[in-house]
Parts: sequence; structure tokens; C-alpha cells
Amino acid sequence: MINTNCQILHNSSDRILMGHGGGGRLTRQLIEEVFYPAFGNPLLAQSHDGCVFDVEEGYKLAVTTDSFVVSPVFFPGGDIGHLAVNGSVNDLACCGARPLYLTAGFILEEGLPVDTLRKVVASMRRAAGMAGVRIIAGDTKVVERGRCDALYINTTGIGLVPPGVRIAPERAREGDVVICSGPIGAHGVAVMSERESLGFSTSLRSDTAPLNHLTACLLEGGLKAEVHVMRDPTRGGVATALNEIALAASVHIALEEDSLPIPEAVTAAADMLGLDPLYIANEGILLVILPGECAAEALGIMRGRPEGREAAVIGRVEAGRPSVRIRTPFGGSRVVDMPMGEQLPRIC
Repeated sequence: MINTNCQILHNSSDRILMGHGGGGRLTRQLIEEVFYPAFGNPLLAQSHDGCVFDVEEGYKLAVTTDSFVVSPVFFPGGDIGHLAVNGSVNDLACCGARPLYLTAGFILEEGLPVDTLRKVVASMRRAAGMAGVRIIAGDTKVVERGRCDALYINTTGIGLVPPGVRIAPERAREGDVVICSGPIGAHGVAVMSERESLGFSTSLRSDTAPLNHLTACLLEGGLKAEVHVMRDPTRGGVATALNEIALAASVHIALEEDSLPIPEAVTAAADMLGLDPLYIANEGILLVILPGECAAEALGIMRGRPEGREAAVIGRVEAGRPSVRIRTPFGGSRVVDMPMGEQLPRIC
């Protein structure tokens, strides 16, 4: 008797089956009908386990990898696919690299609607186009229902660092200023507002966006050798990113509370949830640290780009014990320490 439940026979299913992760026919079908139409390019067409490409002479190679498990998959202003592309692009950009290529690994839950996967893949394609990168290799695995929350994505990014560029957290030094490219906390609040258990709503949208065009503008002119540190403050927010930099460079970072670009909606949501906006995740803002005498030029460049139009100096690097403090308008100050853990998981 033929088993009509055999997954190989039902290759026209509109649902992800365990067989889609088996490396056989259903896997090939998924690649040809979902991934190739979205990501098709000559390098991906090699159909190899990896991709062989030339590295331009005189350039350094930058590589990054990240995994994305954000819940829910779709949220105001973005989705897990958009986030996965921008996350790796921005990590490369903050190394001073020109992002070129990404790989994408998918962990899919059995029973996931193929249409959901198509939407996420289409979003990744659009995000990659905006960032000017290509997706050249990937992998697909399927896990049993209940062993994964819809889908997870891993991306690896490859980029080139031009000669003369040296971006590293330990380069922050006394006399530098800290510039923030835009409003703080929008991404984390947007994602939190979609979680039914939290019971609040907001008009805020995630700030997820590629930052490589902004960083390229900073590094193409006379500031190439002057930019010491760049960082996108994702999980753990601005506070965590600056604490990591302070520790790496053995410096003190003093923030000015009046200068912090925190939207009122973020402050209101944070107050309601008992959170500190400085620890809320961001996915589309850039922290830049460079000499104070270069601040005006850097601000002019950043404000000339849509993603940096609200750029502002938010603090300074000073000599002292590695730490971060925030100065209040009333002359006091408080320590902004490294958090013990994430305020809320599954933000990116």
C-alpha cells in the first residue's frame, strides 16, 4: 500500500515539510522556486557549497556573522529578513568596510507557510538592493514543529576595507567626541509593541536601515584617518556599546542628557515598561567617535544623508577609569553601567 502522506509525493505543498531540509528534491524545489528567483546572480549560480571570489589588491577583508531570532517575525517598520541583511551590512560598515557579499542560513519550523517565507525572502532582496550587496550562498534546515519559532536567519557578510582606514574600539581617546546619527530606541519599542503579552501600542516604527552609505560618506573624504570608532548599538543599546568601547580603550565617556535624541514615544514606553531607553536595541543608528576638532565636518557630512539628518554630538571621551556616565541638566551625574543581560529578548 502506498503511503499518501509521503512528503516526496506532495511536492506541491504550500507548507514547509521536514523534507525541505533533507538536501534532496524538496530542498532543490525550495531553492529553485523561492530563493533563486529572489537572489539570482552569477555568483550564486555557481551552485556550490561556497563561493569563490577575488579580493581586490591592497584592500583588507572584513567578515561578520549574525543570527536573527526576532519575535514577532513582522513588526512595524520591518521584519526578520530586512533585519538580517541590515544587521550584517551594518557590522561590516562599522569596521570601515564596503559591504559586498552576504550568505544566508535559514532555520525553518515545520508547518511554516511557504508564503511567509516568500515575504521574508522578498524583504531580504529589497534590503540587499538598498545596501548594494549580493547574497551569494546559503543553507536551509527544517526542524520539527515547536522546535523553532517560525524561522531563524543567520547571515554572514564579507566586505573590503580600503587602505588608510582603521576603525577599532580601542582607538577612542581623550578629546574625542561621540556622535549619534539619529533617534534612540525606536526599534526595540516597535518590536515590543507587537508582542501581545505586553499590552501596549505605539506609532513608532523600527529604524532598521543600512548604514554603509553613511559610513562611506564619512570615510571617502578627509576624515578617513580621523574616524576612530564606529558602532551600531543593537542589542544592549547605546549604553552597552559605549561601555564596550570605554573598556577597550581604557577611557571614560561622559554623555550629556540634554543631547540624547530620545523620542518622547520611546521615553513613554520605557517608563511604562520600567526600561531605560539607553539599553533599548537600535538597528539603524550609528555611533561615531572622532577628534573634537573634526566634529563639525563629520556632522555636516552625516546630516547630508537621510539616515544621518538628525546627527548630534551626545558626549565626549575623557581620561579616567573605563566607565560611562551621563550628566544631567542640574549638574549631577549617574553611572550608565553594562547591563547584566538583555532587558527584553528576541529583539533582533
